[in-house]
Amino acid sequence: MEEIRASPDYNWFRSTVSLKKIIVDDDDSKVWSLYDAGPKVVRCPIIFLPPVSGTSDVFFQQILALTGWGYRVISLQYPVYWDLLEFCDGFRKLLDHLQLDKVHIFGASLGGFLAQKFAEYTHKSPRVHSLILCNSFSDTSIFNQSWTANSFWLMPAFMLKKIVLGNFATGPVDVKMANAIDFMVDRLESLGQSELASRLTLNCQNSYVEPHKIKDIAVTIMDVFDQSALSHEAKEEMYKLYPNARRAHLKTGGNFPYLCRSAEVNLYIQIHLRQFHGTRYAAIDPAMVSAEELEVQKSSLNGARDSDEEK
Repeated sequence: MEEIRASPDYNWFRSTVSLKKIIVDDDDSKVWSLYDAGPKVVRCPIIFLPPVSGTSDVFFQQILALTGWGYRVISLQYPVYWDLLEFCDGFRKLLDHLQLDKVHIFGASLGGFLAQKFAEYTHKSPRVHSLILCNSFSDTSIFNQSWTANSFWLMPAFMLKKIVLGNFATGPVDVKMANAIDFMVDRLESLGQSELASRLTLNCQNSYVEPHKIKDIAVTIMDVFDQSALSHEAKEEMYKLYPNARRAHLKTGGNFPYLCRSAEVNLYIQIHLRQFHGTRYAAIDPAMVSAEELEVQKSSLNGARDSDEEK
């Protein structure tokens, strides 16, 4: 039951990376919890946003692996926000507080939807350089719960948890996936009523992404071929919305591939971020990138520029 929590990797992570608490709103009860790991010389880090049931430590395997390779990684747990504009405004203030001009965002499920809405919100003065959208969606109507979205705040915590658990895999799964589900159930238990109610409200209130506002952002869509909370129609909608996006498909992984298929997920994240090496938007310490790789990167960038000019 406590397989991941008792693992050496998780314990090493908890003992070496400190959890920070930051308030950026006038309301002192709105506290952002975050892990900020890796080289601080990096000014365009990758930020991780969790799903409804997640906390900032659910990405501990990404933090350990990516910082080991020289990337700066920030994993966030956002405060209680009841509408998308309020979330986006708070997130912008947090980036200002951290003195980050632009960032890459990896968003899982609701985290991916919030990442897209934030990119849309800041499109006139862009703050998002690229997106990795894991098991995510672009339109909340897929959940058919927009009519209940305004009543989540009234529901007791146990009822809200039951709603979230209803989306977890139920059939037979392998050991790693079972451990990932157990860990996420444990994280879900740690969330209070208002945290859960507000996340479900953001997840279900009537809203959709306006793709024309974020068409210039590099996107990787990451999803799984086995059972997840995301319907086939929702996946197809994402592919249509981002026709030029890179695709990162995992054969298996369920709702939480970053926990149970972390090696594959980390490799796809690296591939996504590699295109920015040698630029001011690199998420990696320049000292960790070889001269040969920078040369290849420079020639591919020049080639892309030439083809743009020919158009």
